[in-house]
Amino acid sequence: MDFALIMFVLLLVTGGIWLLDKFLLAAKRSKGSPEPVWVEYAKSFFPVILLVFCIRSFLFEPFKIPSGSMIPTLQVGDFILVNKFTYGVRLPIINQKIIPLGNPQRGDVMVFHYPENPSVDYIKRVVGLPGDTIEYKDKRLTINGAEIKQTADGDYNYVESGLNFVHTERRIEALGEHQHSLLVNPEMPNVHLGSVADFKGFENCQYDENKVVCKVPTGSYFMMGDNRDNSRDSRYWGFVPDYQIVGKAFFIWMNFSDLKRIGLSIN
Repeated sequence: MDFALIMFVLLLVTGGIWLLDKFLLAAKRSKGSPEPVWVEYAKSFFPVILLVFCIRSFLFEPFKIPSGSMIPTLQVGDFILVNKFTYGVRLPIINQKIIPLGNPQRGDVMVFHYPENPSVDYIKRVVGLPGDTIEYKDKRLTINGAEIKQTADGDYNYVESGLNFVHTERRIEALGEHQHSLLVNPEMPNVHLGSVADFKGFENCQYDENKVVCKVPTGSYFMMGDNRDNSRDSRYWGFVPDYQIVGKAFFIWMNFSDLKRIGLSIN
């Protein structure tokens, strides 16, 4: 079950008990009688739950990196903070934007509800904005006919779960105001055609063995992982609509396996 929904239900229950006691039950108790334990607990937990619910819903939400799709920017085990108001204030649970404050920009690292299973949160980098034409060919991005410059930055090796050693090339790429590192494996295809889903907006994309070209629909975004050849992203499941956006990732606050990553900003 969605954590925000659980918090909302707990908020209603504890708040309801507190109001019931204040306006009805307290008047029926004899003077000097102690509060029932369940009333005492509800009144104690209500302000805590309210505070946590408001912070997670409108300000910041923690998120743990579960996979290596964003290496080297984010490592497995990173605990990050997501800014919930950068792209506008949204109502909890239904995620409806009520106060627009901004829109995702190319290069932002964004958390969103996974289109194939909205109960799961995903994190990728914003590559395409509404109306953009995205081409990915020969491990390079072209946006609206302009190739995005990449600069070689040596090799990058890492170990996947299961002790699988992975060798890649590290490159520097600039997307909008963000200059970031990415990984590519020249021996891998640009997209595994057999893994492409029949997603909403599929007619906006063209696939062959050498490239993928997509026209981003209005109100949606094209996302890719920084670990380009180990990322299931918009090449496979399509576009992220605005109503599925959670927020912008901006800060690493913990990694129990590598304490030096604590306090790093996310670019």
